Amino acid sequence: MRVALTFDTEYPDRPCSGRALELILSTLSAARVPATFFVQGRWARSSPEQARRIAAAGYLIGNHSHHHAPMDALTQAGFGADVSEAEAMIQEVTGVDPRPWFRCPFGAGMGDPEVLRRLEELGYVHVGWDVDPRDWHEESDAEAVLRGVLEGIRARDHSIVLLHSWPDATGAALPRILDGLAEAGAELVDIEKTDGLGGA
Repeated sequence: MRVALTFDTEYPDRPCSGRALELILSTLSAARVPATFFVQGRWARSSPEQARRIAAAGYLIGNHSHHHAPMDALTQAGFGADVSEAEAMIQEVTGVDPRPWFRCPFGAGMGDPEVLRRLEELGYVHVGWDVDPRDWHEESDAEAVLRGVLEGIRARDHSIVLLHSWPDATGAALPRILDGLAEAGAELVDIEKTDGLGGA
């Protein structure tokens, strides 16, 4: 069983302590496991030290758009500008080219052939997910996030788990998630090593 932990790295959707990403990075580093971070361009610009720490740790970085708008609501010109602006900002801040990995904000457009065509023209492939513990939801605590991940990976040969870098529940749950995945015999990988790209 292969499991890819992915973290959408963006502005928070609700109040939080601001310490989750630090805890996530420390936990991943201590466990020496890979992960993939989909970085929002505007977030990288406003949080350059944190963005550089992700890159310096060697984690795979993908593009999570610049403005975090629904990609299927943008004109072709607006779509290209948004993706390219994020790409340029991520490269400027981290020194890393996020291509070819892209994740649509909210998953909006991830099943739309036109969105996928536009991404392909820009050198990207969309990375979806098949396990969503809803860590972004205001009612999700660490126990709910843990349960959502461990129940979600059952009976799957390969899983891509959707997490976020800002919820306090995610930072608190991650050590137990890693323990639970180890007990389940999961091999943790980045998305380059998954068979298929997920797509709930």
